Amino acid sequence: MYVFLCENSIEGIFTGVYDAWASRYGHRNIRLSLDTPDTYELFCEYIQVTPDLEKSRRIGRAICSSFGYEVYQDICQAIMAAGKEKKKALDKADCVYRTILLGFAMHDGHRVLTALGEPYVARVFELARTTNLEAHHLMGFLRFRELENGVLFSAIHPKNDVLPILGEHFTDRLPQEHFMIYDATHKTAAVHKAGSPFFIADVTDLNEALIQNVSAEELEYRRLWCAFFESIAIKARQNPKLQSQNIPKRFWQDTVELC
Repeated sequence: MYVFLCENSIEGIFTGVYDAWASRYGHRNIRLSLDTPDTYELFCEYIQVTPDLEKSRRIGRAICSSFGYEVYQDICQAIMAAGKEKKKALDKADCVYRTILLGFAMHDGHRVLTALGEPYVARVFELARTTNLEAHHLMGFLRFRELENGVLFSAIHPKNDVLPILGEHFTDRLPQEHFMIYDATHKTAAVHKAGSPFFIADVTDLNEALIQNVSAEELEYRRLWCAFFESIAIKARQNPKLQSQNIPKRFWQDTVELC
């Protein structure tokens, strides 16, 4: 068995798919994995995959042309899901690989994600849905604040890598605004300059003091918004359980009116 060890990213897994396919070892003799094993298996050869942008793009183009853009999007969202690989028998990278193989083997690759009887397809479907659901929640719960320099800033703590989805969503809705969405979990940010496409940046060394300096207008509107939130509340009808269902507690730290 040949085990290709991939980076946990779209580029890393797609490069692994490309290298596995190009190896000609035979699909039954290949497995993709995200984690370097604690103990190596007998009769297995481990191959480290180095992410390659061109190889990744080739796989992406092949998926789009054969399966359609929606399937490509779902597969990318599955890769963006955090997953719990050590608690799952099915490795995310290998499930993506098997799903792509199945799609190419089917008469109509556009329907590959409907083959939920296959465990690896069901896993990809489940992961894609998890990412999409969290992104959908954050589209409604995400709050921007205006910094002193005029940039709209928001901090989020997602489980999954949802920044590409949020970046595209808010670029479409705020095309003439400078904004930055900071993913505190993964230490990355979606950065948008007015009139330009957004990009994902590594912000491990983000200046925390700078993002705390909000404009005077921001402080006033925050005060007004919290006052409105309090004034419309009916104490006799307070229902903390329902509130936590409508806005999960893990989003509260980034929601102004619940801070």
